[in-house]
Amino acid sequence: MKAFNKSKGADGEKLAEAYLVSHGYRILAKNYKTDVGEIDIIATDENNLIFAEVKTRFNTDYGRAAEAVNYAKQKKISLVASQYINKFGLFDVPVRFDVIEIYLQDFEINHIENAFDSFLRY
Repeated sequence: MKAFNKSKGADGEKLAEAYLVSHGYRILAKNYKTDVGEIDIIATDENNLIFAEVKTRFNTDYGRAAEAVNYAKQKKISLVASQYINKFGLFDVPVRFDVIEIYLQDFEINHIENAFDSFLRY
């Protein structure tokens, strides 16, 4: 089951990446890892640096995928984002945190912009 879930997550991230590119986003990094954690996709649009968490589910039988991005997960994503910003000196760039829900059963993609406020620390 663990291998299936990992494969499902990777498939969802590929779909999310294709979705973002088709909507004019430029992908800067995928699966960006630090000692704190990982961000699935880092991208830009014309105005923002976007840190996107991708959540893939088969369907909504057990709730919406975005519900898995709880307070602790948001804080971890924010800390990794801070490390990315510090590493590349992107202090003057507006930042946004998005969640992209992927539902495989219906091939649905739900892009939630500004899904949560940041806990950025420089």
